Amino acid sequence: MKLDILAVGSHPDDVELSCSATLAKEISRGKKVGILDLTRGELGTRGTAEIREKEAADAAKILGVSMRENLEFSDGFFTNNVAHQLEIIKVLRRYKPELVLCNAIDDRHIDHGKGAKLVADACFLSGLRKIETIFNGNSQHAWRPKNVFHYIQWKNLTPDVVVDVTGFMDKKMESVKAYRSQFWDEESKEPETPISSSNFFDSITYRARDLGRLVNVEYAEGFNVNRHVAVDSLFDLI
Repeated sequence: MKLDILAVGSHPDDVELSCSATLAKEISRGKKVGILDLTRGELGTRGTAEIREKEAADAAKILGVSMRENLEFSDGFFTNNVAHQLEIIKVLRRYKPELVLCNAIDDRHIDHGKGAKLVADACFLSGLRKIETIFNGNSQHAWRPKNVFHYIQWKNLTPDVVVDVTGFMDKKMESVKAYRSQFWDEESKEPETPISSSNFFDSITYRARDLGRLVNVEYAEGFNVNRHVAVDSLFDLI
């Protein structure tokens, strides 16, 4: 199966929190979208890896993605090395995404910045035909996505690209709410964390509304890039 977009997150829920409205919009347009989680989020204060696995599956169903996989790297301790790069390269060459969305370049959680660099490096290396990978006993062909976009997470980074997601925030919030163990619930007995407050939950919507305000739409999601974004015409920009 070939994908149009592969969204990668260091933890289950990274994608939903940061770029799921963009994914929902593209899925509504007939694009094939997949999600790849690097870790199971086993070090998370609330819930368990098993609970988050079920929540991730529920969120994937809500969004309507074509695939979701987890590489089961070590939460908090994975590194940007050959072994981890090769595992991501195998996924890239198997699904051949045109675009990759991945973690914020700079963020509060150490896994986010690490994940951003790891995935970006793997996207480049995946295009080198002398790097050999095998999947299900077959040699894989080189594949490099056309571009890598880094979604925005905890820190309010200034985006390089803003996507109008008006009409898709309800789907985004529904997918976020699938992670019942992680986010605000006044009846929860779990320990409090920076992302379990009602303020954080509300911030998902008000950040999208504020980005939308800046580009004269109702809601938007922002992305950063490591290379220039090119358009065919200035009229392609809203």
